[in-house]
Amino acid sequence: VGVVEAAGVVSFVEVGPGAVLSGMVADSVGEGSPAVGVPLLRKGRDEVLSLVEGVGRLHERGVTVDWEAFFAGRGGRRVELPTYAFQRERFWRDSVGGAGGVGGVGHPLLGSVVVLAGSGGVVLSGRLSCATDPWLEDHAVAGSVVFPGAGLVELVVAAGGRVGCGRVEELALVAPLVLPESGGVDVQVIVGAVDGGGRREVSVFGRGEGLGEDEAGWVRYASGVVVEESGEGSGVGVVSGLSEWPPVGAEPVVVEGMYEDLAAEGLSYGPAFQGVRAAWRRGEETFAEIGTEALGRDLNRFTLHPALLDAALHTLALQDGVGIRLPFTWSGVELYEGGTGADTLRVRLRATSADVASVDIADDMGRPVASVESLVVRSLGEGLVSGVGSGVDGLFGVEWVRA
Repeated sequence: VGVVEAAGVVSFVEVGPGAVLSGMVADSVGEGSPAVGVPLLRKGRDEVLSLVEGVGRLHERGVTVDWEAFFAGRGGRRVELPTYAFQRERFWRDSVGGAGGVGGVGHPLLGSVVVLAGSGGVVLSGRLSCATDPWLEDHAVAGSVVFPGAGLVELVVAAGGRVGCGRVEELALVAPLVLPESGGVDVQVIVGAVDGGGRREVSVFGRGEGLGEDEAGWVRYASGVVVEESGEGSGVGVVSGLSEWPPVGAEPVVVEGMYEDLAAEGLSYGPAFQGVRAAWRRGEETFAEIGTEALGRDLNRFTLHPALLDAALHTLALQDGVGIRLPFTWSGVELYEGGTGADTLRVRLRATSADVASVDIADDMGRPVASVESLVVRSLGEGLVSGVGSGVDGLFGVEWVRA
């Protein structure tokens, strides 16, 4: 690979049953090289879809594609396009923020922040809507779109990070945050004053949008404590046990049909959340390779996209005889910068008891992306989704009807 790259070749096509060799291209060339390996087939994925995506990626990189041969017999035809630049009109409102101590956040789901006078706490506000972020529609529980627990973790980490407390010491999910078919949900993440031990209480509230300025309708969906980051992930070259891949001594686990089985149990995951590509088991440890191309540029908007963090927990469904379980309490959660934009991740889930596990996530080189010291889970039938689809007060809307 290095010899060919030195001759000017920067696009390598892997024609085979997987993407192992493509991942080695980056290891075989110098840092900063534009050389990329493009697999045409991926294990566990539709062959035609993988082939088309691979050809499209090559075209995007400037490789000449014989489109006449590609579309032969498919009825494809050329269409005329304007010879001038497309007309561009901007309709976004210009920001006039800053009044009353309100500032911008620069977060995909949170739009503003207010520093609370006298306490040093902060309130971050935002809006959740499937229209704004279509990937949210791909997470449904019992027939209703539910904001994932991993998303609540992301909101809390972002809010805590504003005051130097980006590590989640503990976060308990209080109720499912159901997203309406139309419109959205206003959310607030409130981080309190720091105590003598450097800890700050945090809560996530939500209510249906358009309910005015009073306090009616707000529902608490999560509460916990944030603390200062440990700094451990930034100093670690690779995560022990995730640098060698596939994991040594682990037995492969069949993942084909996994998401169909989950859907039959009430957990419906769309393309953005169908991240498990391969899995292995070794004693009490379950390993998985996760990733999804359905998120596109959204991957670069988060330190670790909530859909990928959620997919990392799908390995729970691969454990024998435990049934469908969902996250309930997160402890010792840290997200590291290495996850930004990563489209392939390695996961290790270590069960410490029937309902408790630890989670380590690394990139495709084994470098740390996220860690969860303790994740308490509950089965789908333990009241976790009793509010789903039943009309939670905070999600009611107001409309005129003919008398």
